[in-house]
Amino acid sequence: MAYLTEDQLKAVGFRFLGKNVKISDKAAIYDADRIEIGDYSRIDDFCVLSGKLRIGRNVHIAIFCNLAGGEKGILVEDFSGISYGSQVFSQSDDYSGRALTGPTVPLKYRKEAKKAVHIKRHCIVGAGSVIFPGVVLGEGTSVGAMSLVSKSTEEWSVYIGVPARKIKDRERLMLELEKEYVSEYPGQSYDDVTKM
Repeated sequence: MAYLTEDQLKAVGFRFLGKNVKISDKAAIYDADRIEIGDYSRIDDFCVLSGKLRIGRNVHIAIFCNLAGGEKGILVEDFSGISYGSQVFSQSDDYSGRALTGPTVPLKYRKEAKKAVHIKRHCIVGAGSVIFPGVVLGEGTSVGAMSLVSKSTEEWSVYIGVPARKIKDRERLMLELEKEYVSEYPGQSYDDVTKM
């Protein structure tokens, strides 16, 4: 995988870009002036990032992911990951038939749901999953592959299915590993990025 050089990254015009960020030269970035990315984060091939996005440190967005932040935004906190082919949406058309749909129709004929998405620290979203507008993934949430998350989740829980449902609690050992790692590799946390 080929990554953009430091000069190329600066030229994109991000609102904020931390240190040691890796972004594939095959990723598509729209509205870069509304995107913040923290230290040590990585965005892989064929990802699409658009709209208002705030991505913390040590976040991995795997190949073929789509983060559509729109107006309300998507916040992905530190040490979270979004696996292959997953989609995160902060807005969606009305599928009830009470409005027209699609970007080719003027807004006055459409009725979009627009709600921010918040993916808290240490979340992992499995391959091919979809996160709907307004969802908050509680800290440490694990979403199994091919899941559809339409409602917010409990912290430190494992969810799977369509629609996603909780199946068990998740271990928290990673919190101790995080302390060790951060002492060895200091950098800006999500909290630091939001203060800028």
